[in-house]
Amino acid sequence: MRVVIAEDSVLLREGLSAMLARFGIEVVAAVGDGSALRVAVTEHRPDLVITDVRMPPDFTDEGLRAAVALRAEDPALAVVALSQYVQHSYAEELLASGTGRSIGYLLKDRIGDVAEFAEQLRRVAEGGTVVDSEVVRQLMQRRSDPLKQLSAREREVLALMAQGHSNAAAARILSLTEAGVAKHIGNVLTKLNLPVSDDTNRRVLAVLAYLRSRSD
Repeated sequence: MRVVIAEDSVLLREGLSAMLARFGIEVVAAVGDGSALRVAVTEHRPDLVITDVRMPPDFTDEGLRAAVALRAEDPALAVVALSQYVQHSYAEELLASGTGRSIGYLLKDRIGDVAEFAEQLRRVAEGGTVVDSEVVRQLMQRRSDPLKQLSAREREVLALMAQGHSNAAAARILSLTEAGVAKHIGNVLTKLNLPVSDDTNRRVLAVLAYLRSRSD
């Protein structure tokens, strides 16, 4: 089995490469960012891609976005996201790609047996699906109520955003400073795991999430 690894940490990248070699898995390329990942896949046409989620330049969801793009180009490409956390923004899109086959999402801290891990990789490369139960739990929880994780104050700020109030107006209504309102808005955007993109107005996405919640 030929594998391409994308991981920004040199130590983890080299350690993973060495570990896979023990199980007869050939690492044909090991790169440190999403752009290099796409180049490596085009060049090597691997049987499997293993990618971290947070990578340069922004350390948000570059690896996952690259994986989604690669699956859009080639739905049969086997991909395993290997991360320390669940990136909700693109996780569902990745898991739903390619009819849900040849895909995996595993959490680094919950891998306790390297032999089992190697077997999971082979299973994905052969068309199977392997998703950590904690990933499933978090995705289901978010789908049931994306606003549940917000504090009462953050919900108040989001409600005012939905009503079209500026930060200054929200500050006056809630007897907060504008800096305080901005901090709450930042927390809302982070907790809702809204993608960072030049083409996306995260405030609008947050308001849409609020309105969907109110209509349920």
